Amino acid sequence: MAEFTTGPVRSVLVANRGEIARRVFATCRRLGYGTAAVFSDADADAPHVRAADVAVRLPGQTSAQTYLRTDLLIAAALVAEADAVHPGYGFLSEKEDFAQAVLDAGLRWIGPPPGAIAAMGSKVAAKKLMAAAGVPVLRELSADEVTEADLPVLIKASAGGGGRGMRVVRTLAELPAQWEAARAEAESAFGDGTVFCEQYLETGRHIEVQVLADAHGTVWAVGERECSIQRRHQKVVEEAPSPFVEVTPGLREKLFTAARDAARAIGYVGAGTVEFLVAPDGSVAFLEMNTRLQVEHPVTELTTGLDLVAWQLRVASGERLPDSEPGTNGSAIEVRLYAEDPAKDWQPASGTVHRFFVPGVTCAFEVPDTRGRSEPVVRLDSGVESGSVVGVYYDPMLAKVIAWAPRREVAARVLASALAGAEIHGVVTNRDLLVNVLRHPAFLAGDTDTAFFATHGLDLLASPLVSPDAERLSALAAALAVAAENRRVAPVLAGLPSGWRNLPSQPQRRVLAAGASEHVVRYRHDRDGLIAEDFEGVALVSAAPSEVVLDIKGLRHAFRVGRYDDTVVVDSRAGSVSFVLAPDFVDPADAVAAGSLLAPMPGTVVRLGAGVGVGEVVAAGQPILWLEAMKMEHQISAPVAGVVTALPVEVGSQVDLGAVLAVVAEEGDGEGRGEGEVPE
Repeated sequence: MAEFTTGPVRSVLVANRGEIARRVFATCRRLGYGTAAVFSDADADAPHVRAADVAVRLPGQTSAQTYLRTDLLIAAALVAEADAVHPGYGFLSEKEDFAQAVLDAGLRWIGPPPGAIAAMGSKVAAKKLMAAAGVPVLRELSADEVTEADLPVLIKASAGGGGRGMRVVRTLAELPAQWEAARAEAESAFGDGTVFCEQYLETGRHIEVQVLADAHGTVWAVGERECSIQRRHQKVVEEAPSPFVEVTPGLREKLFTAARDAARAIGYVGAGTVEFLVAPDGSVAFLEMNTRLQVEHPVTELTTGLDLVAWQLRVASGERLPDSEPGTNGSAIEVRLYAEDPAKDWQPASGTVHRFFVPGVTCAFEVPDTRGRSEPVVRLDSGVESGSVVGVYYDPMLAKVIAWAPRREVAARVLASALAGAEIHGVVTNRDLLVNVLRHPAFLAGDTDTAFFATHGLDLLASPLVSPDAERLSALAAALAVAAENRRVAPVLAGLPSGWRNLPSQPQRRVLAAGASEHVVRYRHDRDGLIAEDFEGVALVSAAPSEVVLDIKGLRHAFRVGRYDDTVVVDSRAGSVSFVLAPDFVDPADAVAAGSLLAPMPGTVVRLGAGVGVGEVVAAGQPILWLEAMKMEHQISAPVAGVVTALPVEVGSQVDLGAVLAVVAEEGDGEGRGEGEVPE
């Protein structure tokens, strides 16, 4: 069996989806290669399908039915007449069996040799291999070896990634339960329940080194990346170079040497990343090696000028790397824009992205030459466009937004401004959190360890950009825009403002909800213009369905408005607010029983809490069940102490958004439903 082959490449199939597929296609187009996409039924209208020369359907919806099917992917490459396969990241990108199957089919594999993938596929085996190569590692512990002196520890899945199967343990008493939970999650996610422990550093830094190696023995260390700001052990903000490495003498060379040694120890070829945990004193320990392109590779591209996808293709064709490694220039910061709500335990969201626009973007999926450049760059690598649907089967990342500038503080400011001005309608996102992080004094000072959210308070970092006063003004703008739309389609007197009277009359009334806040807007029009109750110093300049301009104490402010059924989204200089218009009448059939636990998203019930059943007493906060959606598990807990009066789901149940998962009648509530009765 071939381990690695080189030769000319004509057409590339990307065995992936979303923004990484579009990213690879962009380089292929620039280099003159043909392109082929694959798509599940859920992705039939996705942007990456249109970005390729040809596209092959993979029948099914879930990853297991489509993007994780080696046989279907190989068949797709052959029918599309591609002669090379690029795996992207995630899915099968780090599965040596897939790489070998590609080679055995006579296709070029745009990645490292299968043996190198296998060597790093098990974290337990990889650590032993790295230690033998002289790369510093953390001591591995089994559950029965952990002592009080070792705490806290981190349980990790040997075959894992993306934060799955990881648990932080701070007491010996919780170790057995957390070990079993991590093992079960690892088995479900990766088909391998092997887990292990290692010491957990509360304030360590996650720093990684990009490596690039050719088939002729040359290994480059192509700059480091700081990836310490994470949620659920998954990266959220990444940058190059690392501000900590910049000010720590000798650390960069220590990291680069260890990364090169790691790559050489496994005969690595292609682009890969060696990840390290760096302690506050500058000591280094190997974490893992990702034998693929990383999500955060654009920050390295913008600071080095290297197109890493182009070099993957060149290495696969047999080209040699130059003898000298490239230098770096300026600073680049990347954020991952997710469809999720950080304030609700990072709950992912799904739905239609009605509008997606990021201002100030200078390029997409490109590597501009920044040498000698003084103007900032804003790059957008997006998997969605206006009208795209975010489903429940895949990761909720919408896009990566990256800024480069000669100085780090400028890159942070430009990136924060682009995000704050972005118009993203239809799904909840982590945009406000990202802006708050980029503007935080600790971030700007380079103080970005893995405890960033815990140290500075997730509740504050996830708070809306829009102040309560600005939200009220946005509600007024929303009400006026809705009224303008109503007048536009009115069969008579469409040219008059809604509610216009010669003489004073009752005000117009509109109720709008933004999250937990409710705004009751009352206004009327007369000969002198707009009279809005409780809005002192506010005058109407113009009102149209898509834009309202208000004069607020002598300053004009524009509010851009999007209307989607009963949802109205208002974007302004203050930020973005999504309102739900209250209906004039509420259908009693829409009510649900008190104590109902509703599904926060579509998903699959993967397990029930211990001792949970109809008629059982549960404590407030006790886990009722776990719901799996968008590659993550979500714990559904009892909101109050009480009795489970209904449990209409079981393990394996597929549920829709808003479905009743359980009903918990609060203790002392004499109006609970009968046993097993489910609200319609």
